[in-house]
Amino acid sequence: MTYGQSCDLTARFRVKCPDPARMISPMASSKHNTLVVLGPTASGKTSLGVQLARFLGGEILSADSRQVYRGLDIGSGKDLEEYATGGTAVPYHLIDIADLAEEFSVFAYQQAFYGAFEEVRSRGALPVVVGGTGLYLEAALSGYRMVAAPEDPELRAELEGLDDDALRTRLVALRPELHNRTDLEDRRRTVRAIEIAEYARDHAPPPAPEVRPLILGTCWDRDVLRRRIALRLRERLENGMIEEVEGLHAAGHSWERLELLGLEYRFIAQFLQGVIKNRNDLFQKLNAAIVQFSKRQGTWFRRMERKGATIHWIEEADLNTAMHVVRAHG
Repeated sequence: MTYGQSCDLTARFRVKCPDPARMISPMASSKHNTLVVLGPTASGKTSLGVQLARFLGGEILSADSRQVYRGLDIGSGKDLEEYATGGTAVPYHLIDIADLAEEFSVFAYQQAFYGAFEEVRSRGALPVVVGGTGLYLEAALSGYRMVAAPEDPELRAELEGLDDDALRTRLVALRPELHNRTDLEDRRRTVRAIEIAEYARDHAPPPAPEVRPLILGTCWDRDVLRRRIALRLRERLENGMIEEVEGLHAAGHSWERLELLGLEYRFIAQFLQGVIKNRNDLFQKLNAAIVQFSKRQGTWFRRMERKGATIHWIEEADLNTAMHVVRAHG
C-alpha cells in the first residue's frame, strides 16, 4: 500500500496506519484548498482539527448535525473550550446557528457551509472541516449543490397512489447515486426526495464552490476507542448532560423532539421519563448504542473511500503525523 491510500478499516478501527516517514509521495501544493479532519465519535478529531487550524492559519467549519443547534452543548460535544486553549483562539463556524424549534436540514447545512467556506477563503484563511456526520461531510465535499424545491401538489397526488416499494424504485431511478439511505426508509421522506429530484432535473442549481480537500481521518484500536467512548460518556454524565436535557424540556421542547436529536438526548429523555429505570442502566444502554454508532460511522467512511475519496488515517489523532502528511501535500 502506498501512502495516500487508507488504512484497512474492516476491523472497525482496529488499524495500524502506515509509517509516513517511509511512505509519502508529495503532491503539488495547488491540489488542495481545504483540510478535512473526520473520524468516529470520541476519536479526538476536534482537538486535532483545532491544533492543525492554529498552526496553518485555518478556521474550523463544523460538520456535525447537532452542533448547529443552540442549547445542545454537552450532549453534542461542542467542546468550545478547545478553540480557545493553546494560545491563539481559532475561529469556528456552523456551530450554534439554528434554534432547536426548527428542523435544520442537510440542504440548509450545505447552504450555510458554502457561505462560510467562501467567507473563510476570502480572508486568505484555510477552511478546516471537522466532523463525523456523514451526510454533512458529503454535502460539503461532493461538489453537488442541492436545490430548494417547492412542494408540488400534483406530483404528491400522483405519488399517493404508489406503494412504498414503487416509491423507492422511482427514487432510485431518479437518483441512482442516492447518498441518504434514510430517504428510502420513511414514506414521507421518500416522497419529498422524489419531489426534489424531479424539480432538480429541470432546474439546474448554480455551480458549487470548488472544494479540493485533503482528508485526514482519526483512527484507534477498537478496544481503545471503546474505552475512550466510555470515559467520555462518564465525564459528560457527571458534568451536567442529564441536567442539560432536563433544562431543554423545561424550556418547552417536547420529549419527542429531544429523542430525535441523537443518542445522548434520546436515552436521557427516556431516563427522565422513567423508561430507563436508573443511572447504571442509562450508562450501559447509552454506551453500547454509542459504540454501535461509531461502527456505523466507520462504515460511512469506508463507503467514502469506495466512492473515490482518499483518507489519510492518522493513528491516535497524532498531531506530528498529521502535520507530516499536510506538509507532504503542500
